[in-house]
Amino acid sequence: MEISAKTVKDLRDKTGAGMMDCKSALTEAGGDMEKAVDILRTKGLSKAAKRAGRAANEGVVGSYIHMGGKIGVMVEVNCESDFVASNEDFQSFVKDIAMHIAASNPLFVNKDEVPEELLEREKDIYRAQAKESGKPDKVIDKIVDGKIGKYYTEVCLLEQPFVKDTDLTVQDYLNNTIATIGENIIIRRFIRYQMGEEID
Repeated sequence: MEISAKTVKDLRDKTGAGMMDCKSALTEAGGDMEKAVDILRTKGLSKAAKRAGRAANEGVVGSYIHMGGKIGVMVEVNCESDFVASNEDFQSFVKDIAMHIAASNPLFVNKDEVPEELLEREKDIYRAQAKESGKPDKVIDKIVDGKIGKYYTEVCLLEQPFVKDTDLTVQDYLNNTIATIGENIIIRRFIRYQMGEEID
């Protein structure tokens, strides 16, 4: 099947993938644009996993101020080169992440950052709730595991549904961006201020 240069270009514009990758995805998908996008996403995720070990020492600190100046966010996002740090897709990703943090108020970047004592305290609460509601001992651990999974989606940035597309988690959005840009990207840290918050 002959794939036109225009179709390849359209797919490239849509996904940011390389010309040859686009052409082979379209060939594999029999010219179906949506199928080709899915093929590129699948391949991109495996590429993202391969890139995860590479050093990311460049990047930017992005910021977002919510309407009226009541909430402000600063986030540090790292990449491998200063060329990518000034790339429009990367800048847009950083802005989206800062906006997401303003809206969803995560406490940590990922699961590894959640302190063990905080996790144990949550587990104790869930265990006590399950016992109080008369659940048998053999299912309590399963219930606690399920609630801890839900807790992670509430407090960990990478586990949260992405505010601009709730079918994706922030981790999915990060993986897709890595696949599009072709460099390892790390959301390193963030801080979120809200007017009227208690100061420790």
